[in-house]
Amino acid sequence: MLKRMFVAPDPGRARLRFAARAVLGIGLAVVVCVLAGHSLAGAVTGGLAALLALFTVTDPTVRGQAVTTALLPAVGVPVLAAAAELHAHPVARDLTFLAVVGAGVYARRWGPRGHSLGVFAFMTFFVAQFLHATPGRLPELYAAVLLSVLTAAVVRFGLWCYERRLPPPAVPAPPAGTGLLRVTTRQAVQATAGAGFALVVGQLVSGQRWYWAVGATWWIFVNTASRGETLVRGFRRVLGTVIGICLGFLVAVPVHGAPVPTAVLVAVAVFGIFYTAAVSYTWMMLCVTLLAELLYGLLGVLSPGLLALRLAETGVGALGAALAVLFVLPVTTHATTDAWIQRALRCVHACTAEAAARLAGSATADPAPRVAELEQLLGRVRLSVAPLVHPLNPMPARKARARRVLELLDDCAREIRGLVAVAADPEASHDARLAAACWRVEAAVEALTAGRAEPLQHPAEPPAEPALAHLHGLERALADLAEPLRTPSGSRLVGA
Repeated sequence: MLKRMFVAPDPGRARLRFAARAVLGIGLAVVVCVLAGHSLAGAVTGGLAALLALFTVTDPTVRGQAVTTALLPAVGVPVLAAAAELHAHPVARDLTFLAVVGAGVYARRWGPRGHSLGVFAFMTFFVAQFLHATPGRLPELYAAVLLSVLTAAVVRFGLWCYERRLPPPAVPAPPAGTGLLRVTTRQAVQATAGAGFALVVGQLVSGQRWYWAVGATWWIFVNTASRGETLVRGFRRVLGTVIGICLGFLVAVPVHGAPVPTAVLVAVAVFGIFYTAAVSYTWMMLCVTLLAELLYGLLGVLSPGLLALRLAETGVGALGAALAVLFVLPVTTHATTDAWIQRALRCVHACTAEAAARLAGSATADPAPRVAELEQLLGRVRLSVAPLVHPLNPMPARKARARRVLELLDDCAREIRGLVAVAADPEASHDARLAAACWRVEAAVEALTAGRAEPLQHPAEPPAEPALAHLHGLERALADLAEPLRTPSGSRLVGA
């Protein structure tokens, strides 16, 4: 975990800029709320709204990000109104909260924008519970949300829009399906069921802080697509919470809400959330827990008992998520992993075909977007396979097989990048042997994705010509993939 945090690569310092901009944007949003005369609750609401606007909006283009950011208040304000109006009606409030959970997860079927709006809706309802919002406080909270989202947008799209200088990332389309065959639909049902369990049991644990359990269930379902991913994420959430609570006893409790040191520590926690999110969910949860402790210190209610209660509610939420993914319309790790691997293999073939066409002299062939798509797909494969290679996985043979698949897919990606680099050279010439090698790659991909049992042939030693050398390396990796992707009977087995 330490290695993932401190040694993880940061190409172009993207994570560093992401985190630094978040501190600037959230800090300015809080200052604007204070200058507007808002209370501490209003400033906290504004800071959290700015955090969500900077953290959850992930559209591939800057224009798309701006549109999604502009839509956040349109979703958040009605949800905030419902949460406040139902504050004195527990049954209606709880049913509405569960409806927000289900709708927020279901909205992921519409891609990054649906995901962002769903998260913002859920967190708006959650913040209303956190602050015990009542109808009389709604005007101030509305203003805080609007001012903070606007301030975050000015920072993100005006003062520091580093994304304008970057090519838009390739975003793989979610797996297809209709009805309950669609993963997002099944997850919406699972999340609602898990949140319902967390809500009931969480209220038995604490009548005031029950929403922590619902929040834990919700965030465990974010960015997961299978049973294994959700269980691993739940474990990491509990681990991060435990470490964060231990750190809170050393840091947040002694500070006890003192404004200046709390503000400094809040900035550090915010930076940590944004900087670690892409590489370690455990570290991110540590920072989230510390941030929550500091905010409770500002509100004057932080105590060792409250920290113990947070741990208990997090455990309830994790249990709710685990029961939901195990027994409510389960989405197996096998099905999810197999689908992403097949998409990655088909993308390997598409990259090869584009590079070969470029080498053959085609002016329209451009393998670069395909390479970017392949990197995104391999990221999804790694996320899906993570439960199989987790240290707590008790099946060493399956773990070793999954690791072998990841290694060979990385070999494929490395050979593809080398081939594309050769194809980018304007002086690279076409070799008649490229067509035959590309045909063999196509045949290998078709055999792997169709699950055919015949063994793939290892190519001969690669020639000195760079493009052919990369193609032969790609052939070898695909041939080696045949064994871990199949059982002796010929069916695919990754994640089985």
